[in-house]
Amino acid sequence: VQLQASGGGLVQAGGSLRLSCAASGPTLGRSMGWFRQAPGKEREFVAAISWSGSSTYYADSVKGRFTISRDNAKNSVYLQMNSLKPEDTAVYYCATSRRPWAPPDPNPNEYDYWGQGTQVTVSS
Repeated sequence: VQLQASGGGLVQAGGSLRLSCAASGPTLGRSMGWFRQAPGKEREFVAAISWSGSSTYYADSVKGRFTISRDNAKNSVYLQMNSLKPEDTAVYYCATSRRPWAPPDPNPNEYDYWGQGTQVTVSS
């Protein structure tokens, strides 16, 4: 499975961005997640979504501001980011879960394929 993330950029605080992640290869039954890594910090969980889209999981820091969704017909997952803050600045990565039909999980060890990342910079 190969993942291609896109949609990052430079935005002012309070603005919005929509990230996309297109998968090539079999992702049937797999939850997908978004993670981020800021300079000098460890990679952290942002959001995850089940295969059906009926179950989602968010980090407390983004709850109410970010929305994860997916379109299985396009083999893609999205992250709508609103009310962006400077502390959201990071490289954002998408990933597929290791186990088919597992619920969305915040543990990065539960993901096996990762995209290359897209930079999000929020200016104050």
